[in-house]
Amino acid sequence: MRRHLAPDVSINLNVRGLSVSATLAIQELSNKLRAEGRQVFRLGLGQSPFPVPRSVVEALQVNAWQKDYLPVRGLAALREAIAEYQRRRNQLGCSADDVLVGPGSKELMFILQLVYYGDLLIPSPSWVSYAPQAQIVGRPVHWVHTRACDDWKLTPDELEEICAADPDRPRVVVFNYPNNPTGCTYTADELQAIARVARAHRVIALSDEIYGELHFRGQHVSISRFYPEGTIISGGLSKWCGAGGWRLGSFTFPKELRWLLDKAAVVASETYTSTSAPIQYAAVRAFRGGMEMESYLWQSRRVLRSLARYVVARLEEAGAQVAHPHGGFYAFPDFSPLRERLAARGIHDGVELSRRLLEETGVAALPGKDFGQPAAELTLRLAFVDFDGARALSAAEHLPKEEPIDDEFLRTYCGNITLAMQRLGEWLTAK
Repeated sequence: MRRHLAPDVSINLNVRGLSVSATLAIQELSNKLRAEGRQVFRLGLGQSPFPVPRSVVEALQVNAWQKDYLPVRGLAALREAIAEYQRRRNQLGCSADDVLVGPGSKELMFILQLVYYGDLLIPSPSWVSYAPQAQIVGRPVHWVHTRACDDWKLTPDELEEICAADPDRPRVVVFNYPNNPTGCTYTADELQAIARVARAHRVIALSDEIYGELHFRGQHVSISRFYPEGTIISGGLSKWCGAGGWRLGSFTFPKELRWLLDKAAVVASETYTSTSAPIQYAAVRAFRGGMEMESYLWQSRRVLRSLARYVVARLEEAGAQVAHPHGGFYAFPDFSPLRERLAARGIHDGVELSRRLLEETGVAALPGKDFGQPAAELTLRLAFVDFDGARALSAAEHLPKEEPIDDEFLRTYCGNITLAMQRLGEWLTAK
């Protein structure tokens, strides 16, 4: 008789206790509830609402016939386009040899943790997958709990305190800005101060700039400007180019860390081999930029900036505290001012708040706990993306550039978001 090992015996200890990524889980639940006829406002998964720019789609169509395995490090023309993009945007002295392309930046982050032996420093709140990846690999995670009064951003003093306790310990610190889940970002002065500490302690900075092009004013600054020799820039097509499902990411390494790129490429060769050929050829068009791409980004930022203003205003009217976003499509409200009122309804933490909100209003959001916050905290992440981005962009293009997008426009073209905020406000203020 064939015997099967018990689940607890056969599973790798590093993945025990892990669940499906929270953002993917809530999207699947939202879709399931919608299929059952429920009205659900999908503010859980942070997927860009905007279409892939037409010229990039056309480039994919033209290259659909491309079927060969491409180099592990990525298509030469794409790596050069990404290097040129970094030279143009961040004034980096990089070349195609400094770029590694992968099937999404998420995969590249995982590989980096495999090949670099060191602690992972994660400012909390943070994106949901940094810490689980470290757990799978078996790397120690050091959460750096930030404060609302600092707009949930890491400070130089906090980084110094951690590093000074064990100066010789190898570390990677993850910066994500504009941030998921808060939408906040760093000023140039703040990044310069953090860079001084990172350099002094030889900390590698993994700069996750996937939302950089969605800075509401187009003024994103990379920490690589101040710490070029120790910064790895993570990017891709998912957020600013609307191509999450295309699964294309990139890492740009400094020459001083070429050895780390080489090791990552070795692992890539034994895992995913290479990224989809047609996608890589199409991505060349995206990274080369031009007037069409700049117009697309300008209008995208315009819509998101107006939505952020609307969402924050409604949350504050309902009594929540919210750090004002500077980019991306997230808000991270803290409902602790309403703790007594919520407790009277049997809601004592963010998980219960998220569950009841979905059940009673149809608004799907994620609790702060999923982003590394204390379980008792009454924080949620709202992704204001549940609208027809193509329709909104088309309508915005017909408005004069000097004319702001008003609430009537948002109710017409981003109606699921405005209705979700109305439902949320009424639910919070109900007696």
